[in-house]
Amino acid sequence: MARKVRTAFLYIGTFIFCATLYHHFLHDGATIYHLSPSPTFHFTSAANNAIHENLTANTPPHVAHLVTPSLVASRSVSTTSILLPDWEVLVVVSLEDTQLLESDSSDYVCLFNTIEVSPAKYAGVLPFPNRATFKCVLPVRVRRKQPFKQPLLKKLLENEPEKNSTPPVLLRWNHLVYDSLTTDSDVILFVKGVNNRQGINREQKELRCVFGDDVINGVKTSVTASMQEVFRCQRPEPTAVSAVSGRIKVSLEIVSENRMVPSVAYYTPARSLEKGPQKSLLCACTMVYNVAKFLKEWILYHSKIGVEKFLLYDNGSDDDLAEVVEELVKEGFDVKTYIWFWPKTQEAGFSHSSVYAKSACTWMIFIDVDEFVYSPFWHDSIYPSKSMLQSLILPEKLVSTKSNLGQVSIGCHEFGPSNQKRHPKMGVTQGYNCRRKYENRHKSITLLSAIDDSLLNVIHHFGLKPGCKTRKLSTKDMVVNHYKYQAWPEFKAKFRRRVSAYVLDWTQKVNPKSKDRTPGLGFVPTEPKGWPQKFCEVHDNELKELTWKWFGIKSREDEREE
Repeated sequence: MARKVRTAFLYIGTFIFCATLYHHFLHDGATIYHLSPSPTFHFTSAANNAIHENLTANTPPHVAHLVTPSLVASRSVSTTSILLPDWEVLVVVSLEDTQLLESDSSDYVCLFNTIEVSPAKYAGVLPFPNRATFKCVLPVRVRRKQPFKQPLLKKLLENEPEKNSTPPVLLRWNHLVYDSLTTDSDVILFVKGVNNRQGINREQKELRCVFGDDVINGVKTSVTASMQEVFRCQRPEPTAVSAVSGRIKVSLEIVSENRMVPSVAYYTPARSLEKGPQKSLLCACTMVYNVAKFLKEWILYHSKIGVEKFLLYDNGSDDDLAEVVEELVKEGFDVKTYIWFWPKTQEAGFSHSSVYAKSACTWMIFIDVDEFVYSPFWHDSIYPSKSMLQSLILPEKLVSTKSNLGQVSIGCHEFGPSNQKRHPKMGVTQGYNCRRKYENRHKSITLLSAIDDSLLNVIHHFGLKPGCKTRKLSTKDMVVNHYKYQAWPEFKAKFRRRVSAYVLDWTQKVNPKSKDRTPGLGFVPTEPKGWPQKFCEVHDNELKELTWKWFGIKSREDEREE
């Protein structure tokens, strides 16, 4: 029976997705909502019958009989919901109800106050404290009337006693306190919609951190730093928050309005990345979305040249990432994943990692999964060695020279599709060998203890404490091979979800000359004419030949996918 019910809702989900005509850009990000607990609400018998009619009207006849009023008139779960881009709704389950979902997260639906239903897919656990999450699509008819209301998350079980309640307004991803991190000395909030991405930041005196569910009764502390999406707050006195029962939500108050930014973040004890037997000299941090098929190649290569620990900020992947990470861990690689659902927050994620990983890592390299560090001086090496990267930052070398080095900057070469029409079976280092001529942008290896307290970073490059210096390497010494413009199916998949610093939405005609935009590509993900040959100015086989020598792999013409 459960399988048949799932089949029914699969058809319903297909209908809803097909009805979605275009992307919705969230215009009202400046709205500030009063915070209040999300009520659980139930529909009357008449409403249940209407829901049933709505479902069966959009369900194929051979499975429509499976959808009955009793299936959707069931126990609901207490949640808070956030509207993400592309009409996707992230449903965060309450701490109490998360325990009920530990053994079974199937057969849930999002039920909206308009009696529209959307299948809910389990999306993983939002950490600190652990809360189950689901994703569903905001139905087309619901989008026609604002303000949007939060849905119910309902399990397909038996009926409950009926009662009515008005659902709260659906929160927006672009105006939200979405994470917090407690250190030994302060609390760091990660907040969208308060500071401007173009560098306009609110003054500290305009803001306060609030520990508790409301602005009137919450415990308030001063904000000591306000930069980008990062806000540092004084920790509350233990006696001040000891009287608060249960978990303590933490948010940000805009003082002049006497209101708080909506929050899904909690005040927790100080926490950090697991250290292991000893502190790692060099770690790698990256933000990922559906990169499972690229991950093994990237981790294997960089682990051989000096990276000891890998920290992945998962931006809502729905591929086989968890399984691939589990396989890598079993093979002996030190790989950790941190759930980070929030769109367009790469810089904030790196700021988070610079604090979260500080006790486990001395240096961190900030690169993407389509980027590989390479030096022409390695070409004569028969085998890779950890010293290849670590020689740049070895403690004994820095101490002997009394160095104040805080960051190493490495330029990038951008590779094109190289006549590939599909993802190359042998991996990106073997499949892409034609690039643009000139260096574009850079990536960094950063000493975490040298990062400025504001945690300011722009495009993989951090602001440093006074006295600390950045060393810029020549591409003749070391370079990052950025396999940026891949075969069209791979690049197209990035078009909507790509984390880009200065292009919030590629379909909007805003900042058209940004380097984040692709030359020749417009505002829709349509393959430009001659894409496989684009961006090919220099044939560069150096890393391709080196990885073949080191790892015993080499692409053959009959293995290239046409």
